[in-house]
Amino acid sequence: MNFDFGREVCGHLPVASRREWLVTNGIGGFASGTIAGMLSRRYHGLLMAALQPPLGRTLLLAKLDETADYDGVRADSGRLFPLYTNRWEDGTVEGNGHHHLNRFHLEGATPVWTYACANALLEKRIWMQPGANTTYVQYRLTRATGPMGLAIKAFGNYRDYHSTTIMNGWQPDVATVTAAGGRGVRVRMFDEAAPFYLFSDRADVTPQFEWYEDFFLAVEEARGQRDVTEDHLYLAQFHITLRAGETFAIVASTEPSPNLDSTAAYAEREVYEAALLDRAAGRGAGSGAALSQPFRQLALAADQFIVSRPTAADPAGKSIIAGYHWFSDWGRDTMIALPGLTLTTGRPEVAASILRTYAQFVDQGMLPNRFPDAGETPEYNTVDATLWYFHALREYVAATGDTALLRELYPTLVDIIAWHLRGTRYGIRADEGDGLLHAGEAGIQLTWMDVKIDDWVVTPRTGKAVEINALWYNALRFMEEFAGQLGEDGRRYADLAARAEKGFERFWSANLGYCHDVLDTPNGGPDSSLRPNQLLAVSLPHSPLTAEQQRSVVDACARHLLTAHGLRSLSPDDKAYIGQYGGDRRKRDGAYHQGTVWGWLIGPFIAAHLRVYGDVAEARSYLSPLLQHLVDHGIGSISEIFEGDAPFEPRGCIAQAWSVAEALRAWRLTGNGEREAS
Repeated sequence: MNFDFGREVCGHLPVASRREWLVTNGIGGFASGTIAGMLSRRYHGLLMAALQPPLGRTLLLAKLDETADYDGVRADSGRLFPLYTNRWEDGTVEGNGHHHLNRFHLEGATPVWTYACANALLEKRIWMQPGANTTYVQYRLTRATGPMGLAIKAFGNYRDYHSTTIMNGWQPDVATVTAAGGRGVRVRMFDEAAPFYLFSDRADVTPQFEWYEDFFLAVEEARGQRDVTEDHLYLAQFHITLRAGETFAIVASTEPSPNLDSTAAYAEREVYEAALLDRAAGRGAGSGAALSQPFRQLALAADQFIVSRPTAADPAGKSIIAGYHWFSDWGRDTMIALPGLTLTTGRPEVAASILRTYAQFVDQGMLPNRFPDAGETPEYNTVDATLWYFHALREYVAATGDTALLRELYPTLVDIIAWHLRGTRYGIRADEGDGLLHAGEAGIQLTWMDVKIDDWVVTPRTGKAVEINALWYNALRFMEEFAGQLGEDGRRYADLAARAEKGFERFWSANLGYCHDVLDTPNGGPDSSLRPNQLLAVSLPHSPLTAEQQRSVVDACARHLLTAHGLRSLSPDDKAYIGQYGGDRRKRDGAYHQGTVWGWLIGPFIAAHLRVYGDVAEARSYLSPLLQHLVDHGIGSISEIFEGDAPFEPRGCIAQAWSVAEALRAWRLTGNGEREAS
């Protein structure tokens, strides 16, 4: 697998603008863009700072436009070499910097560009400092026979990351400042705005003030958004002359005194990534180098989702960002992704912190569905996040033997089960008759198929959903196990589990050869749509199905739902199936769980297939096509979704936590990751 692209990708704008890169800082901030350097989303920028970690994400530095003047050599279009590319609302492309882009590659998780100006080569790297809203953009003239002058325009903004800016009445205060080892500007966009800083260790800097209007955001147009252009402020110009072997950097930060020694800062970044890989390998310093390349990249991608979520009880608390660019931390996504992102990569202390953090937010026996971007009041419209919490804790205890944490959290688990038995929000309650868990009220979306457009819940799934009850059955079995590990009486949980196991027989349809998706729906009958949810009744540690039923479920999902990049959310044979994902929000969300492929489902499918067939080689073959996707869309990561129809184009987030997590878990399950790929 090659995370290295030449002019076959870099030199062609449609291809170079399709592939995107991402770097993060571990507190919710990020930087992201395209290989071509052209903005195509509102979420692109060089410093998207988390001003209220892990949220409050605000665009501060949009882009840097570089122009090179190399020793009097003429470029094709004149004396200067523009290294930037901008597309304007009228369709004009300016700069065409991709014409000079020889190479793009990942160095670990760091994107690196190599520009060719005649016989000179200029490298650019972008990374963020872990734990700080600080982005480094480092330039190095690696080959030249004369001096190269660089003039760099810095474009800034100050807006929520979901928004766009049209030229307004801001009167920013842009003042020159100095810091240890360099100089720069302090920017305060308006009186209430927090200041941010643009520094360089060597370059001269001159404040500017000019609006550049109508940057065209092509992906926003494709997503049916109304705001498809944006204006940015030209805030400062940096200028420097480099000779062969020389390096300099521009540093964007919310800190007034960041480290301006980019060489030292990058060395720290390399040490940080090497330590992540060593932890993933689990065999001490230097062992990460022996990991196979896909596993190395997935382990680095995993780190991009792990963020700080400080609380009063635990200032060092952790959480998981569900996906980039637009998701915050969601309870369901966090618990599904936790085993793959933390335990598979050798970071159990992060798993423990996440489990403790979320326990603080349990309310009426429920984990939060998500933490809003603005404000601290979490939303609780989820039935499965809480049940996935039991699974995440069970996986953690199995991996670590840490019964001390189990004992600490056990009272919370007992309380959760009690609430589910007597009833909690949104009609969530165990049926005293069949022992199954019912959930749902009109107008509320509670399962992972959770789209709601205004008053329309696309896939309501009110009643007794198959994966919810597989999770509920497992939670009860886990409580039986936990009680035994702690010397508590687990017989009540065993009895409840036995009743739920007996009740689960209602899901099986001998005529269909697979499980109903939902029982006891508002219209009284079952929903027999063929969906991948039933795979959890096979893939989770405790299956309520017979061996024959398990095999039939796996076979049905393999024949009708499996694709190269995951599983469809609905069978193509269903009249409600939608195979294309695109258009405005209503069209996109209407297709979201009605046939769209989800990458994360490859994990449950492979686990279920291994349980039924025990064929590691065959199970591994189902993962291989998804790993090829690492070089597409979000380079080095795995997308949220794919279209249900071939060729299964990637859509949604360019990097999704549970997609990466389940690929990691499946990679381990199939015996990969521990050795260098051939």
